[in-house]
Amino acid sequence: MAALPQSESDESTHKPHWWNRTVIGAGITSALGDLCYETTTVILPGFLAVLGIPAAVLGTIEGIADMVASFTRMVAGFIADKLGHRKLLVLIGYSLTPVGQILIALAVGWPLLLLGRVVSWFGKGLRGPLRDAIVIQSISPETRGRAFGFHRAMDTVGAVLGPLLGVALLGWAQAWTWQDLSGPFRLVLWISVIPGSLAVVAFLTLVNDPAHSPNPELRFLASIRKLPTPFKRYLAAVGVFGIGDFSHSLLILSATQLLTPAHGVAQAAQIAGLLYAGRNVVQVVGSYPVGVFADRFGSLPVLIVGYMLGVTTAILTATAFFLGTGSLALLVAIFLCAGVFMAVQEALESTVTAGLVSSETLGTSLGTLGTVNGTAKFVSSTAVGLLWTIVSPVFSFGLAASLMAVGTIMLVRLQRGRETGDGTN
Repeated sequence: MAALPQSESDESTHKPHWWNRTVIGAGITSALGDLCYETTTVILPGFLAVLGIPAAVLGTIEGIADMVASFTRMVAGFIADKLGHRKLLVLIGYSLTPVGQILIALAVGWPLLLLGRVVSWFGKGLRGPLRDAIVIQSISPETRGRAFGFHRAMDTVGAVLGPLLGVALLGWAQAWTWQDLSGPFRLVLWISVIPGSLAVVAFLTLVNDPAHSPNPELRFLASIRKLPTPFKRYLAAVGVFGIGDFSHSLLILSATQLLTPAHGVAQAAQIAGLLYAGRNVVQVVGSYPVGVFADRFGSLPVLIVGYMLGVTTAILTATAFFLGTGSLALLVAIFLCAGVFMAVQEALESTVTAGLVSSETLGTSLGTLGTVNGTAKFVSSTAVGLLWTIVSPVFSFGLAASLMAVGTIMLVRLQRGRETGDGTN
């Protein structure tokens, strides 16, 4: 690894290199943060089961937590633009994750469990857009792609290792003698506080927030209304695409169902899990090259290609159900497309935003993007699952592909408008 700069002050006299202390620190922090809460995610269903809480409650808890995170992003971005205290707010956001883990570890019923999950996700919503704004302003526009590619790769490393750590720790803890069946789960939850706390330390010591002046005259609704027209068009495209952009946990369910006739439920579930793990690996490996391509050819054109891969993922899934095939080659293609698509989406949606708005409203803009994305994906995953049940998986994934295709076309029109000078950069 390259040596970390002595200080960020040197970078103020020339174009900052993307491989700087802030980018590295933000990447390490994100990896540790994901390691913390993804460790919980994988054991949460089992924890609910031993507490005697119905499975339906889990869906409600996760839905509420996701919505809290989505709307927090917009407000957090505005507060940061108004007050200028971005690093402090990000530190509070990362601190809330281990606090939420502690609340869950202490839970004996659903109320405290819900509170813990909401606290964690509130912290996630609070820190996301502000952390991205800090990273964006610590680098030059020409290197945003590779910087965010690196950051998202580190983020996904935490998301990959978290579930593996959770499963391994649970197996280790269950070898002990417990008076309470919930004991092993609580031990894992307490251990997960460690990487969450280290994330706070990493951000505090490694990340420097570039100069950002407060804007006390900024008003929330007025700042939203005054966002540039090209950015509003971009949000509309992202929103329409997002309504079709279903959770990839549905891909795991799809693979399990398609493979069951030939392999049985247990083996089908194992293969599906491996395919999903492979998707995550593809996302990690692909994130930095995606950033390099974005720096060379432009973030918006590469994002359009990524969105096309998202459409392809939905079409191939609908095709698999239409043919009734559990072809492993087809499933590998689906998860491969999904992995590359996620690498592009995670790395570039924020960098496109930075190219469409001013630095004074960057936090608000990134927060608005997060809110639009979170709300649309909540609607999508709910709708696709419901239509799968009451109509058919072919119809649900086909409709998802259609909505994603419309969003992609809207992005293409935005790109053409920018090329012809119809809008601002």
